[in-house]
Order: sequence, then structure tokens, then C-alpha cells
Amino acid sequence: MNKRAPIIAGVVAVIVALLAVFLVVLPKMDEVSTKEDELHAAEDQEFTLAAQLSALEDAQAAAPETEQEIAAIDVAIPPVADLPSLFRLLQGAADRSAVDFFSFTPGTPVPNAAGSFSTIASQVTVSGGYFAIDEFLFLLETLPRAAKVTTLAVTPSGAATGGTTISTSNLQLQVTVEFYTTDVSAGPGSIPGPGETTGTGA
Repeated sequence: MNKRAPIIAGVVAVIVALLAVFLVVLPKMDEVSTKEDELHAAEDQEFTLAAQLSALEDAQAAAPETEQEIAAIDVAIPPVADLPSLFRLLQGAADRSAVDFFSFTPGTPVPNAAGSFSTIASQVTVSGGYFAIDEFLFLLETLPRAAKVTTLAVTPSGAATGGTTISTSNLQLQVTVEFYTTDVSAGPGSIPGPGETTGTGA
């Protein structure tokens, strides 16, 4: 009997084992590693999608409130100048405060440097008693339309008789107020249009 037969058989067995490792085991290990990576990626994606779903559900729940906020902003800073509506708001404030005289002279919408909104610098004049003037200022501050008073002057209002000015208890209030619109071009729907200024007095 050949004494080297067992050695040859052992070498063959080792070779077969190595071939099995390289041809079967290692590819399977690579496949398992790839599947594990895919599983981790899927788990990460699931976590991301769950977070996005939660954010969307929160946004859906807050949608009515958000819509109300957007509507309020559209009223405060409308997409067009809408001077007739603005005049009605100020006229209503003048009527409620019972001032004796009211005048509104709006300016032309001027876009800001960033081009995100336009400012309408306007002159408002009212006259009346102290409490009427005070009430008008309060109503001006609480208008639905966003407003910013940049200058304010209160002077006694006098009545002229025979060339002589007789002092009265009335006061005259003159304010420069900035109103705003998101229309940066004073385009269609904007009043006044480019290069146009409208004055309204009552």
C-alpha cells in the first residue's frame, strides 16, 4: 500500500476545502454583508420616512391655524395697494372717533431695497377735541392694515374771524403713516399706479 496516499488525500481535502471557502463561503459572506448593509439602509430610510410622516401630520394638524395666519398677513400687508379699502378703514376710524375733519393723502408705492414689499407713505390729517384725537390715534394703531407712524404733530386748531385768529379747544393732528403691500411693481391692481399719486379729503 502506498504510504503517501493519506498525505495526497489530505492535500486534496485541503485544496477542496480551500476551493469551497473561496468559491462558496466567501461569496456567501459577501452576500450576507451586502444584505446587512441593505438592511441598515432600509432601517435608516424607514426612520427618515417616519420622521417626515410625523412632520407632515403635524403640518396637516396645524393647517387651519396656518391658513388663518396667512389670511391675517394678507389683510395686514395685501398683495395690492388697494387704496379705496384703506381709505374706508381710515374713514371708519374717523367716524368712530367723532373727529371734526379728516383728510387722507396716499403716496405712490415704493419698493424696498430688497424688492420684497412696497411702502406707501401717506399723510393723514384730522382735527377735533382731545379725546376724539386720542381715540383716532388708538384706532389707527389697531387697524387691520399694518401701519407705522413715522411723524406726528399736534397743534391747536384756530378759527379766523375778521382777520383775528380765535383760539378754540380743538386740536389738529398731522401724521405721516407708512402702509405696506407685497406688490413691488405697482402693477395691475395697484392704486395708484407708477408715477401717480391720489389725494382724498373729507
